Formats: sequence, structure tokens, C-alpha cells
Amino acid sequence: MAKKDPTDLTVEERLKALYQLQTTLSAIDEKKALRGELPLEVQDLEDEIVGLTTRMEKIQGEIDEFRQAISMKKADIEEAKASIDRYTKQLDDVQNNRQYDTLTKEIEFQSLEIELCNKKIREANMRIEEREGDLQHAKELIDERHQILEEKKSELDEIMNETRAAEEELKEKAKVLEMKIESRLLASFKRIRKNARNGLGIVYVQRDACGGCFNKIPPQRQLDIKMHKKVIVCEYCGRILVDPELAGVKIDKLTGEEKPKRKRAIRRTKKADDTPTED
Repeated sequence: MAKKDPTDLTVEERLKALYQLQTTLSAIDEKKALRGELPLEVQDLEDEIVGLTTRMEKIQGEIDEFRQAISMKKADIEEAKASIDRYTKQLDDVQNNRQYDTLTKEIEFQSLEIELCNKKIREANMRIEEREGDLQHAKELIDERHQILEEKKSELDEIMNETRAAEEELKEKAKVLEMKIESRLLASFKRIRKNARNGLGIVYVQRDACGGCFNKIPPQRQLDIKMHKKVIVCEYCGRILVDPELAGVKIDKLTGEEKPKRKRAIRRTKKADDTPTED
């Protein structure tokens, strides 16, 4: 049998399919709600670990730079010491006071250079010690966050495994229903649903009011809704409106509220042993 084109459906059929789609999507939302804040918590932890890893890389880069600077300063010290040795030997061959003063100043300058280099090395070592402490702290934080992340992921996986089959079944049902609805109407419904805080894009009339924003609906408009001749939206919240009968909801005429679904009573049969016997 060929599938009926969505544009060939009556307004009543479209509204009915749309309300069925809403209930299906609401059921999917309920399944997702079971996960609570876990997906966001997992994402936040993953982002934090990435940030801490980047921070560790930056700290390690600074430590490497300090160590490289220390190596250069040590090389400068060795070079200065070699110069001092050379100038000291030259002092034995000086021929006048001018040469002696020049060599003495060079030796003094190289000695000051060695002191300055040693000072820079001490400062660099202090900075390395500080940054290594920061590095260790970052490592401990990452280990802690990894542990929490694994716990959260395990909890999330457990919930998803419990709801995955039902959620997939509901998603397939939603796809089938979407194929029955005209594309323009479906797009409007999805837009309304996206902007609605409770995710309801279509609601039924309750107590003469919109089931979404609870603003009163004029009698004439309610009559139009019951006629199923055109798609009517709430003038306050923009949700699509249907009458309870089309939505398959039974309303108590006295209270105007939805009747609770009756539970099937289990009839108990008396056993033969339960029948009274005469003495």
C-alpha cells in the first residue's frame, strides 16, 4: 500500500500525528532527563583536564627554558674561568704598570661575571623548584579529575545502557511520525518546541486555557479548535492547540482536569478450600 502524502492528510490527521510526535519526543526527553547533569559534568571534567594538560606543557616549557639558561650560564662561567687563568699567567710577563692594570681589570671583570652568572643560576634553580611544585600540583589535579571522570562516565554509561533500547525505539517511532507531517508544519512545531521551556510544541486545552501557558482561550476559539478545520496556535505562547479528545485525553466534566487512568482490578477467585463448610 502506497504511503499517504503528508500534504494529503486532513488537518485532524496532521494534528493527531503531531500530538503523537510530541508525546514520543517528551518520552525521549524523560529518558535523557534520567542522565541529569552527568553529560555536562563529564564534558566539564574533560575540558578541565585538557586545560590542566596545556598548563602542564606550559610549565614544563618554562622549566626547560630555565635549565637551558642555566647550562648557558655554566658555559659562561667556564669561559670566564679560562679567561682568568689566561690573564693570570700573562701577569707574569707584564713589562709595565699599564699592562698590569689592564690584566687586573680583566680578571676582576671576569670574576664579577662569574658571580653574576652564579646569581642567575641560583635564581633559575629557585624558579625551577617553584614551577616543579606547580607541575606536581597540576599532575595531582589531573589524576584526581581523571578518577572522578571515570566514575562519572561509568555512571553515565550505566544509565545509558538501561535506557538506550527504549530511547532508540522512541527515536524510530518519532522518525515514522515525522514522515506523516507536512514539512512546513513540522518545522514550525520544532521551532516552537525549541523555544518552549518544557519542550512542548503542541498542547491540549485544559480548563478553557492553553495547556502550555495556562492563559484563557475565548469560547469561539475553543470551538474552532474542536472543529479541527485549521491549525490554531495560542496567541500568548505560540504553541499549537488541540482539543483533549483528539489528544486521546479524557477530561472530568466536573473538575475540568484530566481523568487518571484506571488500573485494571485483579479479580480474586475463591479456592475450593475457602468455601464455608457446615459442621
